[in-house]
Formats: sequence, structure tokens, C-alpha cells
Amino acid sequence: MSKVRSFYGWKLVGAAASMDFLNLGMPFYIGAVINPYMLEHISMSRGTFGLGSTLLNLFVGIPSMLVGISIVKYGIRATYLIGSAFVCAGSLFLAFATTKPWQFLLGFGVINGIGVCFGDIIPGSTAAARWFERYRGRAVGLVLSGSGVCGFFMAPEIDKLLRAHDGNWHLGWQIVAAGAALSGIVALLFVKERPEDLGQLPDGGPKAAAGVPSDASSALVTKYEWTPSEAYRTRGYWLVVLAGLAAQFPFFVFVAHWLLHLQNVGVPSGDAAFSLGLFTVACIAGRLIGGWLVDTMAARWAFMIGLCCYLVGSFAALHAGPGALAIANSAAVLYGLGIGWTFTCMTTCIAHFYGPSAFPKLAGTLLLLTSGGASPAGWVGGKIFDMYGGYARVWQLNIAITVIGIVAILFATMPRHSTESSAVARVAA
Repeated sequence: MSKVRSFYGWKLVGAAASMDFLNLGMPFYIGAVINPYMLEHISMSRGTFGLGSTLLNLFVGIPSMLVGISIVKYGIRATYLIGSAFVCAGSLFLAFATTKPWQFLLGFGVINGIGVCFGDIIPGSTAAARWFERYRGRAVGLVLSGSGVCGFFMAPEIDKLLRAHDGNWHLGWQIVAAGAALSGIVALLFVKERPEDLGQLPDGGPKAAAGVPSDASSALVTKYEWTPSEAYRTRGYWLVVLAGLAAQFPFFVFVAHWLLHLQNVGVPSGDAAFSLGLFTVACIAGRLIGGWLVDTMAARWAFMIGLCCYLVGSFAALHAGPGALAIANSAAVLYGLGIGWTFTCMTTCIAHFYGPSAFPKLAGTLLLLTSGGASPAGWVGGKIFDMYGGYARVWQLNIAITVIGIVAILFATMPRHSTESSAVARVAA
């Protein structure tokens, strides 16, 4: 008797989470620790420094359509490998060839941004969308949790390591490059494209018969495989894009300027690094909570609650200081919950609303518009600091943008294709 193969989907989730750790967590969160040490040795304004994060976020979005095409044409594994190669190259450039501001912008912003785009979010979310239906949100949340684990455990350790080596930021980027190389090995060994390739089905079991819901969550998932062109014509898609844009902007500001904000109000660097660690571990909780909620309730409500974390967190950030570390840490936790929660909801909404076939291109467009549209956040935060000598108006801006996102997502109901409506009517009859 042949041995029945166990469901591979959860193993794939583990592999994808490890690549999220290596291809996003290390250049993004560890980069946020390394970059202030670079600022001490490479003369640049806060605006130029913030521009590095702006370019990173912009180039996480710009190649998104190419990433979708790469997944469709070459597969998830090959796309991961391209991303790992870019992150490795960008980090080595920063470690060994960067002495001027424009080189920092090129290595950190452009090359690493392209690497993160190809090497993490879209291929990981696509894998979860293909391998899961009932548990799709939870799978996406787990896939995107690796970066939070990286930030929580490694950010304080990297900060200690760099301080022990007189701020040697070259060493930090060498570690990031090694992580990207390891990610490529993981992709080669463990990424499987589709459950059908192993004779399996999404979620590890048979699908429900057409028109017959298998459980309560099936009402939240489309039964029609939309095409990208059909999806682009629905109001729901563009409302998710707008809400996603409102969710990305505060996050980009936070990552680029939180350590500098805390230092500016007198918080010691060790306490500031610990606060960033709390932020990253809260990202994990946010991704898991958001993933569970978006599988069990209407996506707009799950998304809206996550945005409210930003709202409260921004008010807390206004009152952070050395005598108010609890408030500062609360702001970091709320921002971590906010980005983890909303990002999982944003990507899962698209998969739930339109199905896995159209997902790579729809997710590519989504990431292009949200990351690209929010990419000036780091630069804007730096310019506001240069103008006013503080970050209070930055957090006020985040409050206003979050309110816009809440209003948008309230109207983002799941679209129904005409064929779905006809099937529902037949079942009811």
C-alpha cells in the first residue's frame, strides 16, 4: 500500500515565513537599526535619510506588476530566487562600496527595494492563496509573520553588536547579505508551486460541491474565478487599494523615523531599540489576529479595526518621552498591530474577493499603488522634522490619513459576479 502524503501547505507556510524573515525582516527592520549608524558616518540631512526609506518603499511597489508576470510565467520559486539575489547584491553594495548619500539611496532604497518586492510579499501571498481557501487569511498571516520575528529577536541584538564594534554598520549589512543567500537555498529546497503538483487540494481536503457552502467562512470567499480585467472594474478593489494606501503610509513613517523620534525626545538608544522590538513582535500578533478575523467576518470590519490601532497609536506617539516609556512602547505595539493586521487583511481581501488565479496580477497592482503611493512617507517625515524640529505634525498627519482609510474600507463589500448571483438564486429556489 502506498503511503499517503501529508498535506504540504503548512510546511510551505513555514518555508515562506522563513523567507519573510530573511528577505523582508533583515533588510527592512534590521536596516532600520543599521541606518542611524550610517547617518553618523555619511553626512546627509534627515530629508535625504528619510528618502532612503521612501525609495525602498517605492521600489517595493514599482516592480510589482513584473513580479506578478514572473510568478505566472516562471513560478513562485524562481521569483523568490530573483528577490534573494537582489537583496544579497544590495546589502553587499552597502557593506563594501557605500561612502556617499547617493550610494546609500541606491543600495538601500533601489536595489534592496526591488529584492523585497520579488523575494517576499507577492510570491508568499500567492502561495498561501493557492494552497488555502478556508484558512487563507491565517496562512497569509503566518507567511508574513517571519519579518516580525526577525525584528523582535534580531533588532536589539544587531544594535548591541554594532555598538560593541564602534558602530561598524558594514558588519550589519554583511549579515543581511548572508541571510538573503540563505533565503535562496530555502526557496530551492522547499517551495512547491501548487497543491495539484503533489496530487493534493487546497486546505488538504476536498472542496465543497458547487453552490453548497462547506462552512460559515465560505460566504466570505468568492466562488467565481475573476479575471484581472473584471476585478479592476469593481468598486471593491479600488476601495481596498485606498484603504491599503492609508495603512501603508503611517507604517512607512514609523519604520523610517521611530528610532530618531525617540532619540529626539530624549529616549536612550537601548530603550528605543527595545521599543522597535516590541513593534516587530506586535506585527506578528497583528498578522495572526487579522488573518483569523478576515476568515471569520466581513473583510471590511476586520480591516477597519486594524486601522483603529494606528489611530490610537498616533495619539500615543505624540506623548512619547523618556518619562513616558510606557506610552512610547504602547504606541510601538499599536503600530505593530496596525501594520500586521491591515496588511494581512489587505492581501487576503483580494484573494477572497477575486480568487487565486487573478491574485498575482491584482496583488501586484495593489502593492504598486499602495507602496508606491505611500512611498514619500519617509521623505515627508524627514522634511517635516527639518521644518519644525520635531515629529508632532507627522503623527497628526498619520491620524488624518488613517481616518480616510477607515471611511474607505467601510464601503468595501465583497463584489458578486453575475454568475454567482444566478447560482445563489438557483440554490435558494
